[in-house]
Amino acid sequence: MWNAADMKTPRLVLLALAFGSLPACAPQNAPGSGSANPRNFEAISLLGDTLRAFPVAASTRVRYEQQLSEAQAAYERAPNNPDSIIWLGRRLAYLGRIRDAIGVYSRGISLHPDNPWLYRHRGHRYITVREFDRAIADFDRASRLTEGKPDEVEPDGQPNPQNIPIGTLQSNIDYHLALAHYLKGNFERAIPIYRRELANARNDDRRVSIAHWYYMALRRLGWTADAERVLAQFSEPVNVIENETYHRLLLLYRGELPADSVLALDSSGEMSVTDATAAYGIGNWHLYNGRIAEAERIFERVIAGGQWGAFGYIAAEAELARRR
Repeated sequence: MWNAADMKTPRLVLLALAFGSLPACAPQNAPGSGSANPRNFEAISLLGDTLRAFPVAASTRVRYEQQLSEAQAAYERAPNNPDSIIWLGRRLAYLGRIRDAIGVYSRGISLHPDNPWLYRHRGHRYITVREFDRAIADFDRASRLTEGKPDEVEPDGQPNPQNIPIGTLQSNIDYHLALAHYLKGNFERAIPIYRRELANARNDDRRVSIAHWYYMALRRLGWTADAERVLAQFSEPVNVIENETYHRLLLLYRGELPADSVLALDSSGEMSVTDATAAYGIGNWHLYNGRIAEAERIFERVIAGGQWGAFGYIAAEAELARRR
């Protein structure tokens, strides 16, 4: 169970870690068989808190551990194979072993410096540990490596109910690159990426996820007319497989749903990753509509929910850090 009381660490150290001035640890000989992370924590939040294990349900953890065991075996059979490296890193990260995953990807990059998949996945995990500049550097590198090349479908680590992957290598590079800029508060840097990605999206799941962040970035810049034009593209029904929360947030922004229909929590206050996404969207909606106190209350609620790897959590954390 996540506990805020367990999260404090000296502020001088946390600032160095949070903004990327300390190197990621190198992996040991068997990256998945033991902790390669000597820090005994994964990251320092933008609020100065120590981030340790993900809150993962027991039944989910059993499945993730089995998947990690399989990935570890594949890696040991072919330790220099890019796919083996990538899947080991992904399985470690799902269990919250983010530093171990970054170490695995870094080893892969040393072997395959022109493999865009390795930069794409390491960049994602640099976002998780709040090292946004390093993430941006990785995504920029991945983007250059894929420029002018055919796109490729990216298999899901945890398949959706229809077992239909919704993302591609290039769309995920751009999505996460724009997100890193957004989390830094550089909304204008994110806008052209979102614009391009929304135009190029080939399924409704991609369209609603991109439109959600695109709309919020525009509103934060005060570009209300442009933001309304994004919403106008969703006047017709959409067919989403896994991004229903993003779709419902767009309907909230359009005035078609009340906020309490987008997020409903039990009395424990605990959140899922999806809850954190929804709650951040609602908090941000209050923020750019001038309801500052309500926005901050919701952002604090997201932090208390404990899902520190969720993008909604990181975004709420960034908002509170900027305000403090």
